[in-house]
Amino acid sequence: MVALVHSGAVLGIDGYPVEVEVNLSQGLPGMSIVGLPDAAVKESSDRVSAAIRNTQLSLPVRRITINLAPADIRKEGSAFDLPIAIGILVASGLIDNERLKKFVILGELSLDGRVKPIRGGLSITAMARENGMEGVLLPAQNAAEVSVIEGIPIYPIETLPQAVEFLCGKLALQAMTPETQAESPRASEYELDFTDVKGQHHVKRALEIAASGGHNILLIGPPGSGKSMLAKRIPTILPSMTQGEAITSTKIHSVLGQLKNGGGLLKLRPFRSPHHTISDAGLIGGGRVPMPGEVSMAHNGVLFLDELPEFKRNVLEVLRQPLEDGEVSISRAAGSITYPANLMLVAAMNPCPCGYRFDPKRECGCTPMTIKKYVGKISGPLLDRIDLHIEVPALDYKDLSSESGGERSQAIADRVEQARSVQLKRFPDDENNFNANMNPHQLKSWCQLDEASKKIMALAIDKLGLSARAHDRILKVARTIADLAGSESLQSEHIAEAIQYRSLDRESWF
Repeated sequence: MVALVHSGAVLGIDGYPVEVEVNLSQGLPGMSIVGLPDAAVKESSDRVSAAIRNTQLSLPVRRITINLAPADIRKEGSAFDLPIAIGILVASGLIDNERLKKFVILGELSLDGRVKPIRGGLSITAMARENGMEGVLLPAQNAAEVSVIEGIPIYPIETLPQAVEFLCGKLALQAMTPETQAESPRASEYELDFTDVKGQHHVKRALEIAASGGHNILLIGPPGSGKSMLAKRIPTILPSMTQGEAITSTKIHSVLGQLKNGGGLLKLRPFRSPHHTISDAGLIGGGRVPMPGEVSMAHNGVLFLDELPEFKRNVLEVLRQPLEDGEVSISRAAGSITYPANLMLVAAMNPCPCGYRFDPKRECGCTPMTIKKYVGKISGPLLDRIDLHIEVPALDYKDLSSESGGERSQAIADRVEQARSVQLKRFPDDENNFNANMNPHQLKSWCQLDEASKKIMALAIDKLGLSARAHDRILKVARTIADLAGSESLQSEHIAEAIQYRSLDRESWF
């Protein structure tokens, strides 16, 4: 007898259906799995056999052949344990085959029959709903993660016998109702706050602009000036995640197994800060079995690269595509996978190897050639993709000893939210609807310059030798400054301020 169980797997961050076919035949007892299984899937035969025996269920003494279709896509992970076990029991006559047609079944089995959590449950559940399935049986620890998917019942399973009794109609399980995401935490609910940062008012202004328009930003300053402290507080002023953003970000973390057991949707915007020793595959994604990298884990959030020149040159260069397109494409012989990577890049660096160039109180011991080589580790094309270059000077004692803190994150977040609401109305049909992602047509429509602004821009381009990309990014930053000021049109002061945020385009840096 041949049994068919519906299951699923993940390709990229999206689920696709997998049919688990089980055949019992005459021959030497044993179990073989075909359909391009990886090592974890092949090992499921031992886990399934032990789980069936240890739960007093009957393992047929027959030749068992399991096919995972489609057979031309490599199957990974341990999520096929439960559907394989169910398929064997159906083929041996313990479970009605007709009832199985309604459900997608997922789960890893322990040797005593407990059902353990899996990766990618959210993506596979979304696929099951799109394919018209009537329900999903999956580990109870994945239930909170997938309960946000509307339109399909979720049945949490804790043991193999529980799943068997449910499918036989002997046990009634309460389907989980869709859980709406609670409102994302506001700035006042974070442990960090911008009021902890003394001084640096112009840097806070630049960070507010960057957060309002989704612009990439580079902080340049001596050691101890507060670059990392400022960067870590950026999530406290970013707008709350929408339901769609939260689902997409949670899918990525679910595929990587980064969700805490029993955790639901991500409520905080991701903040990723990889070490400078990271490889290009670790940053951008890839590997023998392609998986999302740090840029995808920072999707809808912040990627913070501290000590930017210390990263390997080839690692930094792979950032070009995600910064330009908002996604990462990884090509292998078997095909190409695209991961979302719509993020805000925040980078920090010293102005020279010793860090004390431009410091009025400490002498820099670096030679001009050393400084040029150090700054030159960051290529021109990458710098072009960073909208704001901000100098972060060392603080004097007056600022450090001040009792009064700066403006609270909540006040800044309110202004950022208001500026983002303007952009939502401006680009209602665009998924990435903020100024940093404006295409050439939108740029032409919303960034028209008056005569005074044109003169300032022409002077800046002639003097700084700006590229066409830098020109466009200045316009995008100016558009965000205008939104914060409540201005419908760009004014010369908006253009002038945006140009001031291009420090590394000046000759004095080289």
